[in-house]
Amino acid sequence: MATLDQLPASLQSVKTRPLFVLREAIPPLLVVGSTPNGYRRVGLVEGGAFEGDRLSGVVVSGNDWQTIRPDSCMKLDVRLVLRTNDDALICMTYTVVRAGPPDVIAAVDRGEAPDPSTYYFRMSPFFETSAKRYDWMNRIVCVGVGNRLADGPVYSIFEVL
Repeated sequence: MATLDQLPASLQSVKTRPLFVLREAIPPLLVVGSTPNGYRRVGLVEGGAFEGDRLSGVVVSGNDWQTIRPDSCMKLDVRLVLRTNDDALICMTYTVVRAGPPDVIAAVDRGEAPDPSTYYFRMSPFFETSAKRYDWMNRIVCVGVGNRLADGPVYSIFEVL
């Protein structure tokens, strides 16, 4: 079995480059409550915007399905439709894991915006489009870091190279 330092340099770390910053507008959550799969909340994404060097635009619509797990971690399953400034439509799906100290998570749930370094808020987005100029997005892997503000999250999303 090879150790990390025995692998080629290209396998010893992950390199990224910024894709865009995404800001979503989400009104108060719909609280479904305790279900057999966990405590469920749903956010209706009513808009937002994204901006980056290679593409920018607006969030057309989406849904944010949240499950509060028994281990005080929240898992989000999100689907958005993005419209670029040059009128291409892009489907964006992502999973989020959000966890942290109980007092910080309680502050987030009250609509406060604690320092993002005080809790874990990470995402793994994927994209799907028929627009030829953005076809490259169908074949990339991305990661993101987030912060929850009072009216919705903001994410910095990076393409993994």
